[in-house]
Amino acid sequence: MVKRNTGIGLEMNVLDPSQDAKRLTTTEEVFRQLKSDIISMRLKPGAKISEVEVAKACNVSRQPVREAFMRLGELDLLEIRPQRATRVRKISHQKLSDTRFIRAAVEVEVVRVACKAASAKSMDAIAENLEQQQKAVAAGDATHLKALDYDFHRLICAAANRLPAFKVISENKTHTERACTLELNDAIGMQEVLEGHTGIFEAICARDEATAVARTRVHLAHLDATLISASQNNPDFFED
Repeated sequence: MVKRNTGIGLEMNVLDPSQDAKRLTTTEEVFRQLKSDIISMRLKPGAKISEVEVAKACNVSRQPVREAFMRLGELDLLEIRPQRATRVRKISHQKLSDTRFIRAAVEVEVVRVACKAASAKSMDAIAENLEQQQKAVAAGDATHLKALDYDFHRLICAAANRLPAFKVISENKTHTERACTLELNDAIGMQEVLEGHTGIFEAICARDEATAVARTRVHLAHLDATLISASQNNPDFFED
């Protein structure tokens, strides 16, 4: 993908129809790109976003952009108002609280089951993921670490034979990830993520259910301080 200035103060990835877009519908590709831009804060909370400008930047018609906008609106990532400018929705404190609760409930149970069900092959996959996380932290590559973070939690769901649970986890990570992007790009934040993941993995390897659950709760609880700090340091990005 190449970069193109959209005229909204940001640069967005222009879709390349000769590559991955061939395997996806245009709407899906636009949706994924915009969602990524919102979560990574390339599109800031409160920023205006135009169907015309996005369609031009992505070199597509307005219809798939409109459909992508609607899907993002359903995820509470865009604020779509008739006859008024569409904006990237600000981060909701209530939404963060709700999604944190749901994610914790699901992940604790997934980890509990993984302690009993994980195979050697599934644990090897998680170990390999952690090795890549270590390299990302050493290189200071927060973007790569974030991608590996998603895959780490997916691999634990796979180890527990509860892969559908990752859909719930992923959807609920969407809102917290925007806030985390503001705070966890430094070396300390990245190291904290790695240590949390490593501790959970070691407990699952030991089939120590109580410790795995406790470490998962601690790992997720670290988000609370992160979210508070992000809100205090960037009040214009938050609502309610």
